[in-house]
Amino acid sequence: MPAEPRKPRILSCGEVLWDLFPEGARFGGAPANFACHAARLGGDVTMLSAVGNDIRGDEAVTILRGFGVETTLVQRIADALTGSVGVSVDAAGKPSFEIHAGSAWDLINWTDALEAKLSEVDAIYFGTLGQRGAVSRATIRRVTELARESGMLRVLDVNLRSPFYDAALIHESIAQASVLKLSDEELSEVATACGIALDTKPEATLRSLLTRFGLHLVVMTRGAEGALFVSPNGVIDQSGIPTKVVDTVGAGDSFTAAFVLGILRGDAPEVILQKACEIASAVCSQSGAVPARF
Repeated sequence: MPAEPRKPRILSCGEVLWDLFPEGARFGGAPANFACHAARLGGDVTMLSAVGNDIRGDEAVTILRGFGVETTLVQRIADALTGSVGVSVDAAGKPSFEIHAGSAWDLINWTDALEAKLSEVDAIYFGTLGQRGAVSRATIRRVTELARESGMLRVLDVNLRSPFYDAALIHESIAQASVLKLSDEELSEVATACGIALDTKPEATLRSLLTRFGLHLVVMTRGAEGALFVSPNGVIDQSGIPTKVVDTVGAGDSFTAAFVLGILRGDAPEVILQKACEIASAVCSQSGAVPARF
C-alpha cells in the first residue's frame, strides 16, 4: 500500500484575538482564522502568536487545538490581555473593526523553538496587522528573512486595518514575500505605497506589483466577483460562486488557506482559484470567521 502524501506544513504568524460582535465574542484574527481553515483543509499548521494569562487566552488556545492547529508557539504574556476587536456588521454583511491597543499579540518574542520550527515548515503566512507592535514586528521580520534565505514560500495577506499600517510597512512587507494576496479594496492603497500608478485594468497593476518585487504570483480577491491571479505565465480570472451572504468575516482567510494549500500541493492555478472561491463562498453563507461546517 503506498504511503499517504505528507501534509503541507505551514507556520501562521500574527494576531490571535476575539471579535466582539454585538451578540457576543467570537474567536478571530486573520492569521488564526487562516490557521484553522488551513488545518481543516488538510494542512499541518503551527500558530505563532501570543495571548494573555486570561480566560480568553485559554479559550483561544483550546479552539486552535480543536481545529488541529499546533499551539506550542502561542506564547503566554503575563502582563498583557488577549487581543480583542470591536466589530459591527452592516446590512450587506460587511464588517468594520475597532482594534484594541496593548494586546498580547503585540509582544511575540523570538525563541529557540521558533527557530527550530522554521527548519520544518514549507511555507509561512503573515500580514501587516500582526506587525503593529515593535516586538512582534521584529520577530516576524526575522521569520520572513530566514524563510527568504532558505527559498521558502512566504505568503503575505496585507489585511490592512486602519490606523495600524503605513506605506513603509506595506512596501517592506511585500519585499519580504514571494506570494502577495490582497483584496480589490486594498489595491489602490497598496499600489500607492509601492509607487505604482493604478491602471484602468486591475490585472495590469497587479502585474506591476509582481514585477517590481520579483514575486512568484499575486492574487486579488474581489468579493462576490471572484478573484484575479497574476503570475509570470499570465492572468487567470475566476468568477465568484453565488451564495446567500450571512456575513463575510473570515471569507478572505478561508480563501487564502485553500489557495496556499493548493500551491503547496502543486495543483493547477485554475483548480486552486476555483476551490478557493468555493470555500470562501461557503464561509460567507454562515455566521462567523470559522463556521462549524462548510
